[in-house]
Amino acid sequence: MGTNPEHIPDALAAHSEPVTWIGRDRLGFDRLTPDSPVHPTSPPTAPIEAPQPELRRKWLLPAGAVLLALAISAVLWSTLHSKPKLVPLADQRNVPLISVMTPGLKAVTSSVTFTGAIAARYDMPIGNDGETGRIVAVYVEPGDHVQRGQPLAKLDQSVLIPQVNRLAAALEQAQAQAALSAAEYRRAQGVESAGALSAEDIEKRRATAMTDAANVKVAAALLAEGQARLNRTRIVAPIAGTVLTRRAEVGQIANPGGEALFRIASGGEIEMRGQLAEQDLAQVKVGDAASVHLTGLPQAFEGRVRLLGAIIDPQTRLGEIRITLKPDPALRPGAFARGTVAVNKALRPVVPQTAVLTDTGGSYVYLVNAQSHAERRAVRVADTSDQGVVISSGLSGSERVVTTAAGFLRDGEEVKAVAAPATQPSP
Repeated sequence: MGTNPEHIPDALAAHSEPVTWIGRDRLGFDRLTPDSPVHPTSPPTAPIEAPQPELRRKWLLPAGAVLLALAISAVLWSTLHSKPKLVPLADQRNVPLISVMTPGLKAVTSSVTFTGAIAARYDMPIGNDGETGRIVAVYVEPGDHVQRGQPLAKLDQSVLIPQVNRLAAALEQAQAQAALSAAEYRRAQGVESAGALSAEDIEKRRATAMTDAANVKVAAALLAEGQARLNRTRIVAPIAGTVLTRRAEVGQIANPGGEALFRIASGGEIEMRGQLAEQDLAQVKVGDAASVHLTGLPQAFEGRVRLLGAIIDPQTRLGEIRITLKPDPALRPGAFARGTVAVNKALRPVVPQTAVLTDTGGSYVYLVNAQSHAERRAVRVADTSDQGVVISSGLSGSERVVTTAAGFLRDGEEVKAVAAPATQPSP
């Protein structure tokens, strides 16, 4: 079937059945047979022409261009939106590039660091050692320098003063009576040879004179006791030093054996008291130079080791250390302090802190050997300073030490080493 009437003689000859041709210019249709003539009203048909090659190329070229553009777009889209294939780290054959450095040997000073507090070398508590009394006056404040015997506070004396006066009068009375008895005894002795008095009377007068003399001693002792009790109402400094604390207030009742009213640092001497680890205590000696730093103060206070504890606490494994310091207003007892004692000087390898790793087996570093393979090396850390980590054993200083990213390496892994960039010392 076509849009135009076609005449195909060969097709008509091949079939014996009648064939009907339908055209656009005829409303009806006639059945044709091979023997019947063509209908006179049928228009003449033109032979069918073969497609032209130019027309086929005209349609093929745009279609091919469209297909090529679609293919290129599909490839680009798949490239941009597809996820890269993950390759396991163990299957990657890329040799890692790492930074190494040769530490060499540097002159370092090994030191021991500890913490503690500032304290008075001789902290003397002072309280009321007399009778219970009310404080009526306080003469000093914390921080004052006092001399030995200087009054610090005063208790009420309204009861003791009359008692002392009464005892003084009793002493005078006893002394007068003793003088009278002694005079009578001397007169009796004067007339003893004349026989004016019997021996019994003379003996009585001697006994009376001795008794009155003893009464004088008793009265004198009572007076001394009263005066001592009166003197104890004045609380004085037993030593020269600096007043550290004052808990005495006017109107307060001071009981003997109660809370200390004052604390005085003998001579104003100050020291630092700290706790030192057991393994560090064996390296420190009495007389070693030390420096003490206080929180919030930039300067260091120089001193020396005065005392090392004789025992180690079995619970904390710490021992006591005391550093004597020169008196300074900034050194206030009770202040937190950090002490450092220089123990020895030696040539040690110093590596960056990032080069030293730690696990259950201890501290270690990674080296690059002559075959360009990573090698794990156990080390012992002696100290840590601003320059880095001081190694006491495990390195000779000539090895190539991995400075960073050593935690991502495996022992025996092939690596490519480059020299680490030089670092500027911190100001």
